[in-house]
Amino acid sequence: MKLRDLWTESLAGMLARPVRSALTTLGTVLGITTLVVTLGIAATAGNQIVGRFDELLATSVTVEVPRGGHHPLVSWDAARELRRLRGVTSATALAQTDGSSNLVVTANNLLDPTRVSGQTLAVVAATPDLPETTHGRMLAGRFYDPGHVSRRDRVVVLGEQAAAMLGITSLERAPAVFIKDRAYTVIGVIGGLRREQILASAVLLPPTLGPDIGLKDVTRVLVATQLGAAELIARQAPLALSPNRSAELQVIAPPSPKRARDGAQDDVNGLFLILGLVSLVVGAVGIANVTLVTVMERVAEIGLRRALGAARRHIAAQFLLESSLIGLTGGVIGASVGMVVVVAVAAVRQWTPVLDVRLALAAPVAGALVGLLAGLYPALRAARMEPAEALR
Repeated sequence: MKLRDLWTESLAGMLARPVRSALTTLGTVLGITTLVVTLGIAATAGNQIVGRFDELLATSVTVEVPRGGHHPLVSWDAARELRRLRGVTSATALAQTDGSSNLVVTANNLLDPTRVSGQTLAVVAATPDLPETTHGRMLAGRFYDPGHVSRRDRVVVLGEQAAAMLGITSLERAPAVFIKDRAYTVIGVIGGLRREQILASAVLLPPTLGPDIGLKDVTRVLVATQLGAAELIARQAPLALSPNRSAELQVIAPPSPKRARDGAQDDVNGLFLILGLVSLVVGAVGIANVTLVTVMERVAEIGLRRALGAARRHIAAQFLLESSLIGLTGGVIGASVGMVVVVAVAAVRQWTPVLDVRLALAAPVAGALVGLLAGLYPALRAARMEPAEALR
Protein backbone atom coordinates (compact mmCIF):
# COMPACT_ATOMS: atom_id res chain seq x y z
CA MET A 1 0.00 0.00 0.00
CA LYS A 2 1.34 3.37 -1.03
CA LEU A 3 1.57 6.17 1.50
CA ARG A 4 -0.91 8.31 -0.47
CA ASP A 5 -3.43 5.46 -0.53
CA LEU A 6 -2.97 4.92 3.19
CA TRP A 7 -3.55 8.63 3.87
CA THR A 8 -6.66 8.67 1.64
CA GLU A 9 -8.16 5.59 3.28
CA SER A 10 -7.49 6.90 6.80
CA LEU A 11 -8.99 10.31 6.02
CA ALA A 12 -12.03 8.68 4.43
CA GLY A 13 -12.48 6.45 7.47
CA MET A 14 -12.36 9.45 9.80
CA LEU A 15 -14.80 11.51 7.70
CA ALA A 16 -17.22 8.61 7.21
CA ARG A 17 -18.58 9.27 10.72
CA PRO A 18 -18.15 13.05 11.15
CA VAL A 19 -20.25 13.42 14.31
CA ARG A 20 -18.44 10.61 16.12
CA SER A 21 -15.06 11.91 14.96
CA ALA A 22 -15.95 15.43 16.15
CA LEU A 23 -17.00 14.20 19.60
CA THR A 24 -13.86 12.09 19.83
CA THR A 25 -11.72 15.06 18.85
CA LEU A 26 -13.38 17.15 21.58
CA GLY A 27 -11.52 15.27 24.31
CA THR A 28 -8.16 16.13 22.79
CA VAL A 29 -9.29 19.71 22.15
CA LEU A 30 -10.13 20.15 25.82
CA GLY A 31 -6.83 18.64 26.96
CA ILE A 32 -4.64 20.70 24.62
CA THR A 33 -6.67 23.86 25.34
CA THR A 34 -6.20 23.35 29.07
CA LEU A 35 -2.45 22.91 28.66
CA VAL A 36 -2.07 25.97 26.43
CA VAL A 37 -4.24 28.10 28.72
CA THR A 38 -2.36 26.87 31.78
CA LEU A 39 1.09 27.70 30.42
CA GLY A 40 -0.07 30.96 28.82
CA ILE A 41 -1.89 32.24 31.91
CA ALA A 42 1.03 31.15 34.11
CA ALA A 43 3.50 33.16 32.02
CA THR A 44 1.14 36.14 31.81
CA ALA A 45 0.29 36.10 35.51
CA GLY A 46 3.96 35.67 36.43
CA ASN A 47 4.84 38.71 34.34
CA GLN A 48 2.01 40.70 35.94
CA ILE A 49 3.03 39.65 39.47
CA VAL A 50 6.55 40.87 38.80
CA GLY A 51 5.12 44.18 37.59
CA ARG A 52 3.24 44.64 40.84
CA PHE A 53 6.19 43.33 42.81
CA ASP A 54 8.39 45.98 41.20
CA GLU A 55 6.03 48.76 42.23
CA LEU A 56 6.74 48.38 45.94
CA LEU A 57 8.82 45.45 47.14
CA ALA A 58 11.53 45.77 44.52
CA THR A 59 12.06 49.41 45.51
CA SER A 60 12.14 48.92 49.30
CA VAL A 61 15.33 48.55 51.33
CA THR A 62 15.44 48.38 55.14
CA VAL A 63 18.53 48.88 57.29
CA GLU A 64 18.33 47.48 60.81
CA VAL A 65 20.48 49.32 63.40
CA PRO A 66 21.54 47.35 66.52
CA ARG A 67 20.62 48.86 69.87
CA GLY A 68 23.09 49.69 72.61
CA GLY A 69 26.50 51.30 72.74
CA HIS A 70 27.69 54.66 74.00
CA HIS A 71 27.70 56.19 70.53
CA PRO A 72 24.83 55.73 68.07
CA LEU A 73 25.68 53.87 64.89
CA VAL A 74 23.39 56.05 62.75
CA SER A 75 22.52 59.69 63.34
CA TRP A 76 19.14 61.21 62.59
CA ASP A 77 20.71 63.35 59.86
CA ALA A 78 22.37 60.38 58.16
CA ALA A 79 19.09 59.23 56.66
CA ARG A 80 18.80 62.56 54.87
CA GLU A 81 22.24 62.02 53.42
CA LEU A 82 21.03 58.88 51.67
CA ARG A 83 19.14 61.05 49.19
CA ARG A 84 22.50 61.92 47.65
CA LEU A 85 22.86 58.34 46.45
CA ARG A 86 21.74 57.93 42.87
CA GLY A 87 18.52 55.92 42.79
CA VAL A 88 17.21 56.86 46.27
CA THR A 89 13.83 58.61 46.17
CA SER A 90 13.30 58.96 49.93
CA ALA A 91 14.68 57.72 53.25
CA THR A 92 13.28 57.75 56.75
CA ALA A 93 15.06 57.12 60.04
CA LEU A 94 12.97 55.97 62.97
CA ALA A 95 13.18 54.69 66.51
CA GLN A 96 10.39 52.50 67.77
CA THR A 97 9.32 50.91 71.02
CA ASP A 98 9.11 47.14 70.89
CA GLY A 99 6.19 45.04 72.06
CA SER A 100 7.42 44.78 75.65
CA SER A 101 8.04 48.52 76.02
CA ASN A 102 4.97 50.01 74.35
CA LEU A 103 3.64 53.04 76.20
CA VAL A 104 0.20 53.85 77.55
CA VAL A 105 -1.28 56.62 75.43
CA THR A 106 -4.28 58.50 76.80
CA ALA A 107 -6.54 60.61 74.62
CA ASN A 108 -8.64 63.47 75.95
CA ASN A 109 -11.35 64.31 73.45
CA LEU A 110 -12.09 67.99 73.94
CA LEU A 111 -15.55 67.57 72.45
CA ASP A 112 -16.38 65.43 75.48
CA PRO A 113 -13.95 66.29 78.34
CA THR A 114 -15.40 63.55 80.53
CA ARG A 115 -14.37 60.85 78.08
CA VAL A 116 -10.77 59.76 78.56
CA SER A 117 -9.51 56.55 76.95
CA GLY A 118 -6.13 54.91 77.30
CA GLN A 119 -4.46 52.33 75.08
CA THR A 120 -1.07 50.63 75.08
CA LEU A 121 0.41 51.58 71.71
CA ALA A 122 3.74 51.60 69.93
CA VAL A 123 5.38 55.03 69.88
CA VAL A 124 7.66 55.84 66.96
CA ALA A 125 10.04 58.74 66.48
CA ALA A 126 10.48 59.27 62.73
CA THR A 127 11.81 61.89 60.34
CA PRO A 128 9.27 63.97 58.37
CA ASP A 129 9.57 62.09 55.06
CA LEU A 130 7.89 58.95 56.44
CA PRO A 131 4.66 59.31 54.36
CA GLU A 132 6.65 59.36 51.12
CA THR A 133 8.80 56.39 52.08
CA THR A 134 5.88 54.24 53.28
CA HIS A 135 3.57 55.29 50.43
CA GLY A 136 1.01 56.50 52.99
CA ARG A 137 -1.51 59.31 52.71
CA MET A 138 -2.92 61.77 55.21
CA LEU A 139 -6.51 60.96 56.07
CA ALA A 140 -6.86 64.10 58.17
CA GLY A 141 -4.67 67.05 59.04
CA ARG A 142 -1.00 67.08 58.05
CA PHE A 143 2.28 65.41 58.84
CA TYR A 144 4.84 67.29 60.89
CA ASP A 145 7.54 69.10 58.90
CA PRO A 146 11.19 70.11 59.53
CA GLY A 147 9.91 73.25 61.27
CA HIS A 148 8.10 71.17 63.89
CA VAL A 149 11.27 69.11 64.33
CA SER A 150 13.64 72.05 64.77
CA ARG A 151 11.26 73.91 67.15
CA ARG A 152 10.63 70.74 69.17
CA ASP A 153 6.89 71.30 68.84
CA ARG A 154 4.94 68.83 70.96
CA VAL A 155 2.92 67.38 68.09
CA VAL A 156 2.11 63.82 67.01
CA VAL A 157 0.53 62.04 64.06
CA LEU A 158 -1.63 58.98 64.68
CA GLY A 159 -1.96 55.90 62.54
CA GLU A 160 -5.53 55.32 61.45
CA GLN A 161 -5.98 52.30 63.74
CA ALA A 162 -4.42 54.13 66.68
CA ALA A 163 -6.82 57.05 66.16
CA ALA A 164 -9.78 54.67 66.10
CA MET A 165 -8.59 52.92 69.29
CA LEU A 166 -8.24 56.27 71.07
CA GLY A 167 -11.62 57.47 69.86
CA ILE A 168 -10.24 60.46 67.94
CA THR A 169 -12.49 61.06 64.94
CA SER A 170 -11.92 64.77 64.28
CA LEU A 171 -9.04 67.24 64.50
CA GLU A 172 -11.18 70.40 64.50
CA ARG A 173 -10.69 71.06 68.22
CA ALA A 174 -7.01 70.02 68.26
CA PRO A 175 -7.33 66.89 70.41
CA ALA A 176 -4.39 65.93 72.60
CA VAL A 177 -2.85 62.66 73.65
CA PHE A 178 -0.83 62.09 76.82
CA ILE A 179 2.36 60.05 76.87
CA LYS A 180 4.11 59.76 80.24
CA ASP A 181 1.90 62.58 81.53
CA ARG A 182 3.03 64.92 78.77
CA ALA A 183 0.46 66.39 76.37
CA TYR A 184 0.98 66.24 72.62
CA THR A 185 -1.30 67.87 70.05
CA VAL A 186 -2.61 65.57 67.32
CA ILE A 187 -2.09 67.34 64.00
CA GLY A 188 -2.81 64.50 61.60
CA VAL A 189 -3.99 60.93 60.95
CA ILE A 190 -2.10 58.80 58.41
CA GLY A 191 -3.42 55.72 56.64
CA GLY A 192 -3.19 53.68 53.46
CA LEU A 193 0.32 52.55 54.35
CA ARG A 194 1.54 50.19 51.65
CA ARG A 195 4.78 49.62 53.55
CA GLU A 196 5.23 49.18 57.30
CA GLN A 197 1.50 48.65 57.90
CA ILE A 198 2.32 48.15 61.60
CA LEU A 199 2.63 51.94 61.87
CA ALA A 200 -1.13 52.20 61.38
CA SER A 201 -1.52 51.35 65.08
CA ALA A 202 1.33 53.59 66.28
CA VAL A 203 1.83 57.13 67.50
CA LEU A 204 4.37 59.06 65.40
CA LEU A 205 6.30 62.02 66.76
CA PRO A 206 9.31 64.15 65.66
CA PRO A 207 12.75 62.69 66.42
CA THR A 208 13.67 65.68 68.63
CA LEU A 209 10.94 64.57 71.05
CA GLY A 210 12.15 60.96 71.10
CA PRO A 211 14.58 61.32 74.03
CA ASP A 212 11.66 62.44 76.26
CA ILE A 213 10.19 58.95 76.04
CA GLY A 214 13.36 56.89 75.66
CA LEU A 215 13.66 56.93 71.86
CA LYS A 216 17.03 58.52 71.45
CA ASP A 217 18.87 56.44 68.86
CA VAL A 218 17.86 55.35 65.37
CA THR A 219 16.85 51.68 65.25
CA ARG A 220 15.80 51.40 61.62
CA VAL A 221 16.16 53.22 58.32
CA LEU A 222 13.59 52.80 55.56
CA VAL A 223 14.77 53.52 52.03
CA ALA A 224 12.66 53.85 48.87
CA THR A 225 14.55 53.52 45.59
CA GLN A 226 13.93 53.79 41.91
CA LEU A 227 13.14 50.60 40.05
CA GLY A 228 16.31 48.57 39.51
CA ALA A 229 18.41 50.47 42.05
CA ALA A 230 17.55 48.47 45.19
CA GLU A 231 20.42 45.99 44.88
CA LEU A 232 23.01 48.76 44.48
CA ILE A 233 21.54 50.88 47.30
CA ALA A 234 21.52 47.84 49.60
CA ARG A 235 25.30 47.68 49.22
CA GLN A 236 25.90 51.42 49.50
CA ALA A 237 23.48 52.34 52.30
CA PRO A 238 25.51 50.91 55.25
CA LEU A 239 28.61 52.80 54.14
CA ALA A 240 26.64 56.02 53.76
CA LEU A 241 24.93 55.66 57.13
CA SER A 242 27.90 54.54 59.20
CA PRO A 243 31.20 54.51 57.28
CA ASN A 244 33.31 53.23 60.19
CA ARG A 245 30.92 50.55 61.45
CA SER A 246 28.98 49.58 58.35
CA ALA A 247 29.49 45.86 59.00
CA GLU A 248 27.31 46.08 62.11
CA LEU A 249 24.26 47.20 60.11
CA GLN A 250 21.89 44.58 58.74
CA VAL A 251 20.37 45.28 55.34
CA ILE A 252 17.12 43.71 54.19
CA ALA A 253 16.94 43.92 50.39
CA PRO A 254 14.18 42.66 48.08
CA PRO A 255 14.67 39.33 46.31
CA SER A 256 15.37 39.19 42.62
CA PRO A 257 12.27 40.01 40.49
CA LYS A 258 13.26 37.24 38.10
CA ARG A 259 13.13 34.67 40.89
CA ALA A 260 9.75 36.03 41.98
CA ARG A 261 8.41 35.74 38.43
CA ASP A 262 9.77 32.24 37.96
CA GLY A 263 8.42 31.18 41.36
CA ALA A 264 4.96 32.53 40.59
CA GLN A 265 4.97 30.91 37.17
CA ASP A 266 6.09 27.56 38.60
CA ASP A 267 3.36 27.71 41.25
CA VAL A 268 0.64 28.37 38.67
CA ASN A 269 2.05 25.71 36.36
CA GLY A 270 2.14 23.12 39.11
CA LEU A 271 -1.43 23.92 40.10
CA PHE A 272 -3.02 23.62 36.66
CA LEU A 273 -0.69 21.31 34.79
CA ILE A 274 -2.25 18.29 36.48
CA LEU A 275 -5.67 19.42 35.23
CA GLY A 276 -4.34 19.63 31.68
CA LEU A 277 -2.76 16.19 31.88
CA VAL A 278 -5.97 14.68 33.24
CA SER A 279 -7.89 16.24 30.36
CA LEU A 280 -5.39 14.77 27.91
CA VAL A 281 -5.76 11.33 29.49
CA VAL A 282 -9.54 11.61 29.20
CA GLY A 283 -9.15 12.59 25.55
CA ALA A 284 -6.81 9.65 24.92
CA VAL A 285 -9.25 7.23 26.53
CA GLY A 286 -12.02 8.65 24.35
CA ILE A 287 -9.96 8.19 21.19
CA ALA A 288 -9.01 4.64 22.20
CA ASN A 289 -12.62 3.74 22.97
CA VAL A 290 -14.04 5.14 19.74
CA THR A 291 -11.23 3.61 17.66
CA LEU A 292 -11.88 0.24 19.26
CA VAL A 293 -15.61 0.52 18.50
CA THR A 294 -14.74 1.49 14.93
CA VAL A 295 -12.58 -1.61 14.62
CA MET A 296 -15.46 -3.82 15.79
CA GLU A 297 -17.87 -2.17 13.36
CA ARG A 298 -15.47 -2.58 10.45
CA VAL A 299 -14.59 -6.23 10.97
CA ALA A 300 -16.00 -7.19 7.56
CA GLU A 301 -13.98 -4.43 5.88
CA ILE A 302 -10.81 -5.61 7.67
CA GLY A 303 -11.44 -9.20 6.60
CA LEU A 304 -12.01 -8.17 2.97
CA ARG A 305 -8.79 -6.12 2.93
CA ARG A 306 -6.84 -9.02 4.41
CA ALA A 307 -8.37 -11.43 1.88
CA LEU A 308 -7.36 -9.14 -0.99
CA GLY A 309 -3.74 -9.15 0.18
CA ALA A 310 -3.40 -6.41 2.80
CA ALA A 311 -0.74 -7.26 5.34
CA ARG A 312 -1.13 -6.89 9.11
CA ARG A 313 1.06 -3.79 9.08
CA HIS A 314 -1.22 -2.14 6.52
CA ILE A 315 -4.27 -2.61 8.74
CA ALA A 316 -2.41 -1.41 11.81
CA ALA A 317 -1.01 1.62 9.96
CA GLN A 318 -4.48 2.59 8.72
CA PHE A 319 -6.05 2.69 12.19
CA LEU A 320 -2.99 4.29 13.76
CA LEU A 321 -3.10 7.04 11.15
CA GLU A 322 -6.82 7.58 11.74
CA SER A 323 -6.36 7.99 15.48
CA SER A 324 -3.32 10.23 14.92
CA LEU A 325 -5.34 12.44 12.56
CA ILE A 326 -8.02 12.79 15.23
CA GLY A 327 -5.39 13.75 17.79
CA LEU A 328 -3.67 16.16 15.38
CA THR A 329 -6.97 17.88 14.59
CA GLY A 330 -7.72 18.18 18.30
CA GLY A 331 -4.23 19.60 18.91
CA VAL A 332 -4.58 22.28 16.23
CA ILE A 333 -8.04 23.33 17.41
CA GLY A 334 -7.01 23.16 21.08
CA ALA A 335 -3.91 25.29 20.52
CA SER A 336 -5.93 27.90 18.65
CA VAL A 337 -8.67 28.03 21.28
CA GLY A 338 -6.08 28.15 24.08
CA MET A 339 -4.29 31.12 22.52
CA VAL A 340 -7.57 32.98 22.09
CA VAL A 341 -8.51 32.29 25.74
CA VAL A 342 -5.14 33.56 27.02
CA VAL A 343 -5.45 36.78 25.02
CA ALA A 344 -9.07 37.24 26.13
CA VAL A 345 -8.24 36.75 29.82
CA ALA A 346 -5.31 39.16 29.55
CA ALA A 347 -7.52 41.75 27.83
CA VAL A 348 -10.21 41.49 30.50
CA ARG A 349 -7.64 41.82 33.29
CA GLN A 350 -5.76 44.52 31.38
CA TRP A 351 -2.59 42.45 31.40
CA THR A 352 0.03 42.02 28.71
CA PRO A 353 -0.42 38.53 27.22
CA VAL A 354 2.70 36.37 27.12
CA LEU A 355 2.55 33.67 24.44
CA ASP A 356 5.26 31.21 23.48
CA VAL A 357 5.37 30.41 19.76
CA ARG A 358 7.02 27.08 20.54
CA LEU A 359 3.93 26.11 22.53
CA ALA A 360 1.68 26.74 19.52
CA LEU A 361 3.88 24.48 17.39
CA ALA A 362 4.26 21.74 20.01
CA ALA A 363 0.55 21.47 20.87
CA PRO A 364 -0.54 19.81 17.56
CA VAL A 365 2.41 17.42 17.82
CA ALA A 366 1.34 16.52 21.36
CA GLY A 367 -2.22 15.94 20.13
CA ALA A 368 -1.01 13.65 17.36
CA LEU A 369 1.16 11.73 19.81
CA VAL A 370 -1.80 11.28 22.16
CA GLY A 371 -3.88 9.98 19.25
CA LEU A 372 -1.10 7.64 18.17
CA LEU A 373 -0.75 6.14 21.64
CA ALA A 374 -4.52 5.91 22.08
CA GLY A 375 -4.94 4.04 18.80
CA LEU A 376 -2.13 1.59 19.43
CA TYR A 377 -4.20 -1.15 21.08
CA PRO A 378 -7.18 -0.98 18.67
CA ALA A 379 -4.78 -1.02 15.70
CA LEU A 380 -2.96 -4.08 17.01
CA ARG A 381 -6.26 -5.82 17.65
CA ALA A 382 -7.42 -5.08 14.09
CA ALA A 383 -4.10 -6.33 12.68
CA ARG A 384 -4.39 -9.66 14.51
CA MET A 385 -7.76 -10.52 12.91
CA GLU A 386 -7.75 -13.53 10.58
CA PRO A 387 -9.45 -12.94 7.18
CA ALA A 388 -11.74 -16.01 7.38
CA GLU A 389 -13.00 -15.21 10.87
CA ALA A 390 -13.46 -11.54 10.00
CA LEU A 391 -15.50 -12.33 6.88
CA ARG A 392 -17.59 -14.90 8.75
